[in-house]
Amino acid sequence: MPKNKTHSGAKKRFKVTGSGKIMREQSNNQHLFEGKSSRRKRRLDVDQQLSKADSKTAKKLLGI
Repeated sequence: MPKNKTHSGAKKRFKVTGSGKIMREQSNNQHLFEGKSSRRKRRLDVDQQLSKADSKTAKKLLGI
């Protein structure tokens, strides 16, 4: 059998913590910062944990 390949899109979007949680970036945090408050920008900077349902799919794509 050939080796499994990691999904390129998934490896760019998700990272796995030491305890096995899958983390993702917040949306709305790429551009147009002038119209966003400092508080909102700070909140958007924190990574979010992927939901349990999506984690299962993401782990499959990452080959975990």
